[in-house]
Amino acid sequence: MIADVYRPGSTLAHRLPAGAKLAGLALAGTLLFLIPSVWLSLGALVLSVAATAMTLGRRSAGRTLRASLPIVVLVAGFQLWFAGPMAALLFGSRLAALLLMAALAAATTRPSDIADAVERLVAPCLRPFGIDPARVGLAVSLAIRFVPVLASLASEIREAQAARGLDRSAIALAVPLVVRLFKMADEIAEAIDARS
Repeated sequence: MIADVYRPGSTLAHRLPAGAKLAGLALAGTLLFLIPSVWLSLGALVLSVAATAMTLGRRSAGRTLRASLPIVVLVAGFQLWFAGPMAALLFGSRLAALLLMAALAAATTRPSDIADAVERLVAPCLRPFGIDPARVGLAVSLAIRFVPVLASLASEIREAQAARGLDRSAIALAVPLVVRLFKMADEIAEAIDARS
């Protein structure tokens, strides 16, 4: 099951409302993907590393970055193969920045606060269609918490493969990662069904 990634604290990031963090994450993601600038993506990456280091400590920022590395390398590798080195740098830095931002948001926000913020935001739009805003809030909360868990799983699989002397190909990472993700998704679905 998903480990709890929230870390209590009293930093500015901890004191920001969950809605502001989600809005910032959505805005950053939108801008990074709408503006195809390597410099913007690299700047966002530097800022997200600095913010994570200042908020959670250098060690935690380093761990988060290392855990994200296999996914970033996988995406950048595909871009390098199909679109060239600049596209690989652009997509790799975008993804790394967003993974760090999501990890920072997840580490400084209680999951219940995330779910509540999403519920308040989407309730007026979804209730007329008979969609339960509480379920949407829970789904978004799980998705945000899933990012650092996904990066950690990829890192764990890479380390296990290296210990066994296996090759470091993308397929060797992707297959066990997808299997573990499906297993986790089933466990989460069972927990949600049991809760409702």
